[in-house]
Formats: sequence, structure tokens, C-alpha cells
Amino acid sequence: MTTKQDHVLIFDTTLRDGEQSPGATMTHAEKLEIASLLDEMGVDIIEAGFPIASEGDFAAVSEIAQNAVNSTICGLARAQIGDIDRCWEAVKHAKSPRIHTFIGTSPLHRAIPNLNKDEMAERIEQTVSHARNLCDNVQWSPMDATRTEYDYLCRVIEIAIKSGATTINIPDTVGYTAPRESADLIKRLIEDVPGATDVVFATHCHNDLGMATANSLAAVEAGARQIECTINGLGERAGNTALEEVVMALKVRNDIMPFQTGIDTKKIMHISRRVSTVSGFAVQFNKAIVGKNAFAHESGIHQDGMLKNAETFEIMRPEDVGIAGTSLPLGKHSGRAALRAKMADLGFELGDNQLKDIFVRFKELADRKKEVFDDDLIALMRDHAAGEQSDRLKIKSLKVVCGTEGPQTADLVMEIDGEDRSTQATGDGPVDATFNAVKALFKHQAHLQLYQVHAVTEGTDAQATVSVRMEEDGKTATGQSADTDTVVASAKAYVNALNRLLIRRETTEIGYDTKTVRYTDAN
Repeated sequence: MTTKQDHVLIFDTTLRDGEQSPGATMTHAEKLEIASLLDEMGVDIIEAGFPIASEGDFAAVSEIAQNAVNSTICGLARAQIGDIDRCWEAVKHAKSPRIHTFIGTSPLHRAIPNLNKDEMAERIEQTVSHARNLCDNVQWSPMDATRTEYDYLCRVIEIAIKSGATTINIPDTVGYTAPRESADLIKRLIEDVPGATDVVFATHCHNDLGMATANSLAAVEAGARQIECTINGLGERAGNTALEEVVMALKVRNDIMPFQTGIDTKKIMHISRRVSTVSGFAVQFNKAIVGKNAFAHESGIHQDGMLKNAETFEIMRPEDVGIAGTSLPLGKHSGRAALRAKMADLGFELGDNQLKDIFVRFKELADRKKEVFDDDLIALMRDHAAGEQSDRLKIKSLKVVCGTEGPQTADLVMEIDGEDRSTQATGDGPVDATFNAVKALFKHQAHLQLYQVHAVTEGTDAQATVSVRMEEDGKTATGQSADTDTVVASAKAYVNALNRLLIRRETTEIGYDTKTVRYTDAN
């Protein structure tokens, strides 16, 4: 039986800190979908967004709060009365709402609002008290806690507890600490701060030195009972603690870390793929737990061992994280039932209309490829999800001429706001010509920051997945697409990124721009 002492709360901030990854902005519908998946998999607290950042963030947090069935829904607020009021308006209709308010307490961060120690302490008392008057569940964070003077950190935590905070989060905002320090800090704070044993201590780690998971687990062993994390480790800079890593570490090594979570681990792979798709951030092949190679064995010795006993080279079963144990490639003769069953094995439950659309795309792909593998199907789902969005820009047809004799040309027909337009453009290669054609039809000032191609599967008939990241006025967006024709995939990814930038361009900011929010935002 799980007790309060050995249960670790999982606080997922994919929709807030994760979305702050440059280019990872999600649409309203995508946020609702991810929140629903987090709710279903057993996440204790979902940090749904930063309500005062924009009307879009407020609407998403508010709707997530109203729809949540199991999870506590949390919104982030700076140490300002207006932020806290706006946050409460967004989360108050949840079955279990939480306000999370923060302020930077290290010397570097105290200089930003130009507050001395006493002024900041007074601000903390005022804002935490105000939040507690609105909501019984209040979390407080001293941003950059691991670089805050220890005596001052103890002082402000005591103030926050006396003012009504029920959870004290200790953020390693810049990924500066190490496991031994992380554990020692939590242990000392619980021992030294009056009232510390009456609240939950949380840990929020960033991965700048590659130690976020280790730091979080060390904090739990020292007394923290809430881990803040994101799916796939998505987040600012090098990212956050990865939910799948801490959850599976506690499950697999329960012998030395006797703690429990309420996460249904069999749902991990599905939500990992969905977050990758909607964020546009591909999961690296060697990523722990959810990477393509996490359960792959190529060397002869490893393969021989796996055939004799899987435990020789695997410390967890693929099925435990929602990966089908076997791979059965499909071909052009496969039917709808086989496709539906395979998609279910991959974690995608398809409705009849979805199956009809995916089946058409599958048959088209199967006519071009000898075998359609799992990764091909995942790429199809990614393109299907992108196609369901109400995009202003859509590729209708593309023909390119390339070779040793230049210039290379692209003939493009694109739908813009429901109207078909066409043009021909030249460039330094077929991809450059295609991008120039898009620019000719839809004028924009966005700059291409990243263009990346990798094969989804092996062979000359493999699908290529293209990732494109673009920047406009300090805002970035990432687009992805897959096709057996690399140039077509490139065009779709480029247009996908433009569509996401258009969503960001149309976002109404409240009182300050996104860059300001991201600079002062926390944890």
C-alpha cells in the first residue's frame, strides 16, 4: 500500500515550461489534447500555462481546468497581484485548482526588479497571502534557488509557508547544481525552516549539465515529494527533467528508491510521440526510454543474448512504456483491420473517419515503398495531425527541375486563405527554389534557422522527415513533414512552420511581449 511518505507527486509542465522551448508553441487544440493525455495517464498536477502571458494562454488554461477529470490544474503567476488574479480566473473552475507564484531570489535575479532583500520578502508575503486568500492550494517558487544565499533562502521559504503556501518548489533554474548538492539542499531546508514538515517540497531541475533526472531523484531521496518535469524533457535551453525518465527510474529501481507514482507507464510512448509531433521537436534516437533506439539491439552479442533471454540486455520491457514487443511491417496488400490493429499497437486509437483518411495515405505510401514500417506509420500520423489544423497556407502541387545544369526551378501551386495561387521560382538547388517559390506567393520576413533531413526508415524508398525552424521578430516556430520525396517533405515542413508563426503573430499579448515573459518566467 502506498503511503503519503512514499508517494511522489508528478507535476507536469510540458504545456508551460516545455512550450517555452524556442519554436515549440502549440495550438489551442493541441494543448487541450496533450492535457487530456496527461490527465488520463495519471499526472498529479498539470501546469497548463501562464494565464497572463496572452489571451490564448488564458483560454487554454481555463478550458483545460474545466475539462480535467483527475489532475490538479495549475497556472503560473509572477509575484504580482494582477498575475495572480488572472491565474485564479483561469484555474478556478477546475475540480482541483492550484496557483503557482514565483519570484527570482538569487542576487542576479533580485537585481531584475531592483528589490533589496527586505523589499522582496515583503513582496513574497503580500503575493502568497493574496494567492492563498483565493485558493487553498498554493505553490511558491524561489526562482534560481540553487544560487540563492542559503540563509536568505530559508528566510523567504519561511515567509511563504507562514503566508499560506502549501507546496514549496526549489528550482534549479539554470541547471547549475549536482546530485549531492540537490539532495543536501532539500534535506537542510526541511530540517532548518520552521513549518517545512507541514508542506510538500518539490524539485524543478533543468538539464544544462545533463543532470536534471539525477538531481530530481536525489532530491526525492532527501525528502522532496513532488517532481516537476516535462514529456521528452522538453523545455528552455537544454530542457527539463524528463517525466518518462524519473517515472521509469523509480519503477525499475524501486529496490533502492522505494517510492511510487500514479503514472500509467504504458501510456508513455504514445504521449511522447504526440508531444514530439505537436511541438515539432523530434526525439533523439538514443533518448532514454522513448528514443527510437532505446530498445534496439544491433551487435551480434546483444542480439544473441536477447534471443535467449531479453533480460540480458534490457532492464525494462518495451510493453511497460507502451511499445509493441514485435514489429510486423505492412504492405500494399494489407487491409483496414491490419492497419487499425498496428496503429493501436503504436498507441494510436483511430476513429472511423481518421482510419479512412490514414488508410488512403497508407495505400499511397505502400504503392511507393516495398514495406511500410512502424516509423513510417508514425510519420503518417504526424502529417495527418498537421493536416487537421486550420492552416492558412497549404501546398497543393509542386514540380521541380534539378540536376547539374542550372538554374534549378520549382513550379508551385499553394492555397492561401482558401485561394489557389501559382508561381515559378529558381534557386541554388531544388529546395532553395521551392522555398523561394513559397516566399514569392506569401511574402514574409521570417528567417530560416534550421533545415534538417533524416530518413524515417532504411532504403532508397525511405520516407524523409524534414524539420524546419524559422524566426520572425524574436518568435520561433518549428515545422515537420515526411514524404518519400525529400523536396515535397521540405516544402510541407517550411509551410507548416510558417503556419505556426502566423498563429504566434496573431496572439494578443497582455501588457508586455513574449520575450519579456520568457525572460522573467521561471523555474
